[in-house]
Parts: sequence; C-alpha cells; structure tokens
Amino acid sequence: MKGTHITNRARKWLAIGFTAVIASSVFYIPTVAAHGEKAQAAFLRMRTIHWYDMVWSKDTIAVNETYTISGKFRVFEDWPEAVEKPHVSFLNAGQPGPVTARLTSYVNGMFVPRSIGLELGGDYDFEMTMQGRRPGTWHVHTLLNVQGGGPLIGPGKYITITGDMADFENKITDLTGNTVNLETMATGTVIGWHLSWYVLGIAWIGWWARRPMFLPRYMKIKAGKANDLLTAQDKKLTIGVLVGVLLIILFGSKNAEDKFPVTIPLQAGLLGTIDSLPVDYNSMVSANVLKANYRVPGRTISMTVEITNHTDQVISIGEFNTGGIRFMNANVRVDETDYPEELLAPEGLEVSQQDIAPGETVVVDISATDAAWEVQRMADVIYDPDSRFAGLIFFVDPEGNEIPIPIGGPLVPTFV
Repeated sequence: MKGTHITNRARKWLAIGFTAVIASSVFYIPTVAAHGEKAQAAFLRMRTIHWYDMVWSKDTIAVNETYTISGKFRVFEDWPEAVEKPHVSFLNAGQPGPVTARLTSYVNGMFVPRSIGLELGGDYDFEMTMQGRRPGTWHVHTLLNVQGGGPLIGPGKYITITGDMADFENKITDLTGNTVNLETMATGTVIGWHLSWYVLGIAWIGWWARRPMFLPRYMKIKAGKANDLLTAQDKKLTIGVLVGVLLIILFGSKNAEDKFPVTIPLQAGLLGTIDSLPVDYNSMVSANVLKANYRVPGRTISMTVEITNHTDQVISIGEFNTGGIRFMNANVRVDETDYPEELLAPEGLEVSQQDIAPGETVVVDISATDAAWEVQRMADVIYDPDSRFAGLIFFVDPEGNEIPIPIGGPLVPTFV
C-alpha cells in the first residue's frame, strides 16, 4: 500500500508538471527571426530564378511612404524537372503579412498586375513600388509565384516602418470618378455580414446540440429508428432556414447592385508571355563547368571552368551569384548597393586567372568560400537525389559593364 501511495503521488506531480509545461508553451510566443529563403530547398534557389542587380531604394520609411525594389532576374535554362515551367508566373513581394501594400509592379517596363509567362534562359528587369502599412521591422523578399511550382523566394532585406497603422490610407479613384480608401471601404458591411452568418450558424448548431447527441443517436440508428431522430418541428425549422438563407442572399445581392450599379469582374487572366531583354550574353562569353566539388569542412565550392571570351575586350571574373548569395572578387567588384550582409561574401571568390583576353580560351579554377553555404542551408544541395548546382558568373569589362553567364552541373561533396 505504501508503494502504491508513493507511485500515485508521483504520478499526480508528474501530471501537474506536464500540464504546467504545456500551458507555458501555449502562452510563450518567441520572436520570429527566420528568413523565408532559408526554408526553401537549395536546388530551387539555385536552378530556377537568379535575382541580381538588386536595389532597395530605402530601408526605413513611414506609414504611407513608398519605396521601390528593383533589379533583374535570370530564368535558369536547366530548370528542374520537378517544378512546373514558369509559363504562368506572378511577381510579388514575400513578407510577414500585409506589412506593406504593393502599388505597382513592372517587368521589362510592362505593367504586370496579373500573371505573365516567362522564357527559360531569359533575362528580365523588374520594379515594384511598396507602401508602408504596419509599423515594425520586417524582412521583405522578392517573390515569383509559379503555377504548379509554388513560390520561388528571392533575396530579402529588413525594412523598418515607422508611424501609426491607423494613419494608413490606400486611396484610389475608380472608373466612375469616385475616390475611396481601400483600407476602410465597406468595413462595416463586411463585419455585419460576418456577424450575421456567425449568429445564424451558432443558432443552427445550438438547435441540434440541445438534445442528447452522439450515443443516443448512434443507438437509434443501430436499432433501425433513424427516422425518429427528426421531428416535425425539425423539418419545419429546416425548411424555414433554407428559405430564409436564400432570401437573405437575394436581398444582399439586390442591395449591392442598387448601391454599386457599375461593376466589372476581377481580372484574373494571363497577360501573355513577355519577351526577355534583347541581350544575348551567351554570345559574349562561353563557360563550361568541367568539374565541381563542395568541400564540407571548408564551406567551399570549387569549380574548374573552361571559359572563352568572344568579345573584343579584356574581361575579368568579378562575382559568383547563387541562391541570392554573392561571392565577390574584391579585386574586380565591390558592392555599393547596401546588399544584405548575410547574403554577401565581399572577399569570398578566388580565381586562378582573373583576366581573359579577347578571343582567349582558358581553364580557370574558381573557389567560392563563406559560412553562408551552411547558414543559408545552400549546402543541403549535396544531399539531393540530383545533386546539381547552378549560378551566375559575372564577367566585367574595362568600362564596368557586367556579363552574367549561367553555369551549372553535378556537384560532388568531399568531407576531408
């Protein structure tokens, strides 16, 4: 008996402790510091969309102020088979909720409020105008949604928004000349309709829940008396609720038509395939990866690349960009755009030969080293069933013009 008493008391305190832990975890809400791009598979970041020449016009704005995100992206030729081709794509910003409002978006100078088609191997420039809405410091990414392929996340940067959210306005002038604030337009109507349906739904559930539910009903059904579960009063109420709901819907529709006689449906079609920028970089420089290794202890990718300079000028290897991470050759290229520090390796690129003469074909050993391989989870590509890497090598001519050339191929890991 004494042993049983001790055991029961121990179980009691164990149950109390377990309950306390669960309760504390419910009320504990940690600060979210994760970056969206880290959660995406490395092969997606490497072999789908390469974002480059990124510029955030500001990193601090007030509520209602705007800033722009602009740059270029390359649709990689070696698009992974597991992802749908970007024939239906939508340019957007990835952020923790509607902290900013996207006012405009352009691709190759074309206004793109809807989905577009993109060409494999094409280069595109883009620009988005964002308006501050919710105060705080937020990590905002570029984002391309691909039908059947999901969101493809680009580089992100912290944007600080100051002020009071209550001051936010999103005013537009509609086709009838009326100016409205989309932030507060018809808020009362929306709340009213939601409350009405909530009340009706709760009353409907309450009607059926007011009597014994599970076991008594189950026993009657097993006894072949399912028809006894519905009374004449239940049937009358059901018909009344059905008729009432239909009348409410008809009344609401008629009222909305009277109040807003001029309407157009939401525009959701495909704008068409946008032609890529009229620049053939591949005709300027050829780059063929002969072999590539990822050295796990050194956090280094080493490539042997055969390069041919088809231009009439000396070109220099300035940068390797993959998954938004920029490995820079400090002797050739220095970042002046305030690029996110966690995605920048300012001295992370080493080359066995920096300059390539016009018409020259050389074999160059290239090494990209930085902790970002592990921190950004890009090294996970070596554990994929199809362990392939990809990226852009940026060649720079004497005038500072850049030539982004895609490279890629199998990646063999080494652990020594």
